Amino acid sequence: MSVVTMRQLLDSGVHFGHQTRRWNPKMRRFIMTERNGIYIIDLQQSLSYIDRAYDFIKQTVAHGGTILFVGTKKQAQEAIAEQAQRVNMPYVNHRWLGGMLTNFATVSKRVNRMKELEEIDFDDVAGSKYTKKELLLLERELTKLRANLGGIRNMNRTPSMLWVVDTKKEHLAVDEATKLGIPVVAILDTNCDPDEVQYPIPGNDDAIRSVSLLTRVVADAVAEGLMTRQGGNKGEAEEPMAEWERELLEGENTSEKAEEAPAEKAEENGGQAATESK
Repeated sequence: MSVVTMRQLLDSGVHFGHQTRRWNPKMRRFIMTERNGIYIIDLQQSLSYIDRAYDFIKQTVAHGGTILFVGTKKQAQEAIAEQAQRVNMPYVNHRWLGGMLTNFATVSKRVNRMKELEEIDFDDVAGSKYTKKELLLLERELTKLRANLGGIRNMNRTPSMLWVVDTKKEHLAVDEATKLGIPVVAILDTNCDPDEVQYPIPGNDDAIRSVSLLTRVVADAVAEGLMTRQGGNKGEAEEPMAEWERELLEGENTSEKAEEAPAEKAEENGGQAATESK
């Protein structure tokens, strides 16, 4: 069974490509038809590629991998941050700084600088060793660093893969991933180059609903991989669980206890009642 339905793809406008004058001929095989000067993407292929990408992400995360969510265009910023945070993965949704992957050591130093600035109490001028003007400049520096690097504050190594919204806009990220041999999972609109991506998902990378749906599916794959990883670690040294994982597991345990309660009550009353079937 597909992880997303055809109806969901249609309702989110995943099938709408670019105008026919703005396209990449390499995307021809993913195009079903043309309507009113707009290319229509073949959603049957999209479903197949979504399942393929979903399985790759799930398996990679289950074996200890990480994924970096990348989408700096306005339509993607909110979904990228929201879904990456949901599964405790790094993200870039403001600006891709050159060398984020290929010069990771230098970028890590900037992240450490950001963390140092976060230790400063900018409201306590008298108690700090800085002047009011210096504090203002440092606060501006922190604001800029948070915008550019806040999403990767806990990324201690280069990711195992990238999720990219709009490979043309994020060409720097794709190029760096390619140089390092990092697989790229991405939405491919009709103006993109499929040769740049190892796990393409033909679809609309401009509509907010389309971007949100596909990014959520990617996050769902990550979540499933994390749950599999957590299950595989039982009996070994336990890793700290993310808050969302703990809530999910507690929800399952609460449900199980609710189902067991009737049976326990029946035993206490002399075993007269049997558990109800549901």
